[in-house]
Amino acid sequence: MNTSILFAVLYLILGPVVGGLLAGFDRKVTARMQGRRGPSMLQPFYDLFKLFNKQATIVNNVQDFLVWGFLVFIVFTGCLFFAGGDMLLVFFALTLAGIFFMMSACSANSPYSFIGAQRELMQMMAYEPMVLIVGIGFYMVTGSFAVKDIIAASHIPAIVYMPGIFVGFLWILVIKFRKSPFDLSTTHHAHQEMVKGLTTDLSGNILALVELSHWYENVFLLGIVGLFIMTTDWWSAIIAVVVCIISYVFDILADNTFPRVKWDYMLKSTWAITLIAGVINLLVLSLIQ
Repeated sequence: MNTSILFAVLYLILGPVVGGLLAGFDRKVTARMQGRRGPSMLQPFYDLFKLFNKQATIVNNVQDFLVWGFLVFIVFTGCLFFAGGDMLLVFFALTLAGIFFMMSACSANSPYSFIGAQRELMQMMAYEPMVLIVGIGFYMVTGSFAVKDIIAASHIPAIVYMPGIFVGFLWILVIKFRKSPFDLSTTHHAHQEMVKGLTTDLSGNILALVELSHWYENVFLLGIVGLFIMTTDWWSAIIAVVVCIISYVFDILADNTFPRVKWDYMLKSTWAITLIAGVINLLVLSLIQ
């Protein structure tokens, strides 16, 4: 079997397993930070199975279609990335998945879902410039947008040339992982002013599809973190996994440390980090090429 196809199949099969374990790890670490014992690492799998066994309250057929579209494009994004495909196509597919998710909330006749969709759009405006800078940065360092070419380009990890872009990407991961202080559109904790935002009108197996999509997405996002570290040396994969775990713990720490902010602060701060860390890093790369 072709190596690219093998990695895509492995992501398709193991993505939910790793994503569920990450969710369990998140809940366990969060509980310890709050002085609690916390649930089992396997609790997210029990919750997902329970949701799949529940009957969903159907708001409209369009919403179901859009949620399925969100899942399909998230899976396509991850498969393309781990198969070594084009980074630009990967990021465009990720954006399309986000649009499907946002539109699913817009299709519901609910003020909470609609406000959540508006905030999701605002979050996309905040992080999309940094996402594009990541792709451009990899191209400037390696001369290719293909993930497999980026890994095989050098024995020196890309983070050496892209420290600012790496910091900027870690910043937007807080938004993508839906962690405080940037969990504006929806949250894993039902204590915000608009209930659950985007997912307010989702239930049963449809809500389970959204949770499954987030597991796939989290694994893919950590894969990009690992891409900053990966080289042609086999041991770089071990270091990449360690860096991914540290990055995820950092986001959990931020989630338990900072209060939720308003949308304008999120937008201004993210664009400021993008400009200072990302754009300046690109300018430096253009000078040393």
